Amino acid sequence: MILSLPARPMSPSSHRALRSPVRRLAALMAAIASLTLFLGACGSDDTGGAEQPTFSFVIPAGAGVDIENGEPLDILPAQITAQLNETIQIVNNDDRAHLLGPWFVGAGETLRQRFTEPGVFDGECSVHPSGEFTIIVEA
Repeated sequence: MILSLPARPMSPSSHRALRSPVRRLAALMAAIASLTLFLGACGSDDTGGAEQPTFSFVIPAGAGVDIENGEPLDILPAQITAQLNETIQIVNNDDRAHLLGPWFVGAGETLRQRFTEPGVFDGECSVHPSGEFTIIVEA
């Protein structure tokens, strides 16, 4: 993809408007690549929802607006270490989709994933101040 930038300096609002779609596209492409690799290491949750997840995080309504306004969010750590067969659950109560390391969680969706293979899985994170999220799965 080639971007043509204007010759004159851009205002901060114009710069944000340009950066936002480009950043979203890059995040989506990274998510697809990470998801392809990550799905091999994770199984689905076949507990029927009865078992409590080992790790549970909630993205609150309005998180996307807070991020746009420059407010740092404290939703999840930059890194978690899990053991095989532990489960993570991410509930997205926001009206926007979010990228959390190897996962893309749509608006109003819940992700529940069991770790079935060891490895290190990381990627961009739209809700952590560092912009990254890493999962280390130990045998």
